[in-house]
Order: sequence, then C-alpha cells, then structure tokens
Amino acid sequence: MLTVLVIVTGLLLLITLLPLSYSQHYLVRSCDFVRLQVCYLASAVIIVAVIGMWQIDFIAYSLIAAVALIICALQAKWIYPYTWFAKKEVLTAPKSSDHSIRILSANVLMSNRHSEQLINLVDKYQPDLLITLESDSWWQDKLSVLKKHYPHQVQCPKDNRYGMHVFSKFNILDAQICALIEDDIPSIHILFENHQGLKMQGHFIHPAPPSPTEEDSSRPRDSELIMVAKALKDSTRPTIVAGDLNDVAWSRSTRLFMQISGFLDPRKGRGFFNTFHANYFFMRWPLDHLFHSKGFSVKRIKRLAKYGSDHFALLTELVFEDANQQSLETKPSEQKQQDIQELAMSKADKRKVPMFEKG
Repeated sequence: MLTVLVIVTGLLLLITLLPLSYSQHYLVRSCDFVRLQVCYLASAVIIVAVIGMWQIDFIAYSLIAAVALIICALQAKWIYPYTWFAKKEVLTAPKSSDHSIRILSANVLMSNRHSEQLINLVDKYQPDLLITLESDSWWQDKLSVLKKHYPHQVQCPKDNRYGMHVFSKFNILDAQICALIEDDIPSIHILFENHQGLKMQGHFIHPAPPSPTEEDSSRPRDSELIMVAKALKDSTRPTIVAGDLNDVAWSRSTRLFMQISGFLDPRKGRGFFNTFHANYFFMRWPLDHLFHSKGFSVKRIKRLAKYGSDHFALLTELVFEDANQQSLETKPSEQKQQDIQELAMSKADKRKVPMFEKG
C-alpha cells in the first residue's frame, strides 16, 4: 500500500508542477486539463494516508499526506475562481429583466448523426444566436430547417472537424470568415444588431488543441487567443467571444486572454460548467467558453442535456445594462508582456481580426 501511495503521489506531484513551466508541448499543457481530477485524487490520498498514519507507519504516511495536501492547495489555487465559494466576476441580472442576448454554443461532433436532438434543444431554449462547431455539409443540410426562425446565417462547412456555422435571429450587419493562424481552421466574426437596436460584435473561434493527433505544441492555440485578445482590448462595442477553445478556463493561456482583453468570464463564482467529455463523468473539463466585454450581467448559464456529441451545449443569457465591473484578472506586467511574445507565433497579427470599424 505504501509503495502504491508513493507512486500515485509522485505522479500527481509531477502533473502539478509541469504546467509551471512555459513549455507548450502537449504533454505539459494537457496537465492543465486534469487539475480538478488531480485535486480529487490527492484528497483520496490524504484520506488513505491519514488512516495509515495511525495504523501502520506514522512518519511515512505523514509525509505522503503532507505532499498530497500541498498538491491539493496548488491545484485549488487555479480552480477556486470557478467554484461557488469564489466571488462572482459578473453581476447577476434580475430574473424579471428582459435578456439582451441568448447564446447557445454547441460542438456537434462531426460524426454525430443525432441532429434532431440538437434541433430539439434549440426549439426548447430559443437562443438568439446558435453557434455550431465541427459542423460539416451534412450538419448544414440538417440544420437548414432552422432557416424559418434564424433567417441570418454565416456558413463555413468543413470536413476536417473545424467547420463552423452561426444562426441568428438578429440582423447580421456584417460578417467575415477568417483563418487567423492556420489556413484550414476558420473563425467567424460578425457585427449584429439585437431587437433593441444595440449593435454588438461576436467573435467565434475553435483553435486546434495541443495533442499527439493535432498539434505537438499549444503555440497555434495560444497565438489565436492572444491575437483575438489584443484586437479586442480597446473594443468600444458590446462584444462576445465564444467557442470551443480546446483549453480549460483556468489555464495560463485562457487567463492571459482575459488579462489582455479585459473581458469577463460569467462562470467565475458560478461553477465549472464542464462541457467535455459528455460520455465520461469522471473526465470532464470546461472546454466551451463564452467571454464578454464590460457592461453585461448574467441572467442564466446552463449546461444542456446530451444530444449525441462528445460535448454538452452551453447556453448563456446576458443582459446589457452598462454595468460597472472589472475583470478579477490583473493586467499583464511588462515582464508578462515579454512572456506573451514568447507564447505567440510571429504571424499572430491582431489586425487579422475584423473589428467592423465602419459598421
């Protein structure tokens, strides 16, 4: 038992310490994803070690318990902002208030053939904007039934799992499909007007994940996030960024996105809203995100029911009331600005992100 605990604790310690480096190798960056699971396992180690302290070997099991406690503390520092115990970063809108925008974001899983289940979710929750990711020509055809209620659409079907569609009840004043970093990975950017006449910007992205089957390094993903953040940090319109970022909410790169842009995360203080993996309850992470500029309050955030994908859909309902609130993330220091340059690729030019200056 002692040998097993030593091995498990050592492995958990390694997973905890590796992300402290600025290495962008997928084996290092993937350690960000399992912080919640590591915290659970370290807690279990503490319980077993405490039992062992009083029954077998006090000193050895005490050391294991101490290391496991340190692991828990280090991991908790990253994930704590997304627990119910933390301060809410975005104000809560009164339930009686009319929403300004309701967004449903769904990574459909290109091979998923249960389109009717997603359509049922759309019918039930009636989002103003529906963003689909991994949607190819088959999905475009199946979702064409939404045309009646979503007359404004931006279509970018692809068969490489990076297709993307936007369905809108609001009038889309301008739209651009861009390849920000990699030629075969698109993003959609729109200028739209809600029913109250408020003009907003929407930027929907799906960067490639760091993995042995996709990218050995997280550099393309990190570069896209940094590029978008730099472009939007001085945005004068209400702006929303949403999509499957292939990154967890508490990672260094996602935090950098918020620090640079000044955008807010409505999940903070409200829960993890783990959207992946839908089929394995013990291995779930918050991969699907929605960030917004200042001025919004939150009426509702909800992870929706399964619909055949490996992702859950995420519903976010926002109210624009020009609320005076600031990001809980500190602005990057001069040293961190240098770190940002090291993380980003040289072709990550913020001018590639459409800002609809004349819209």
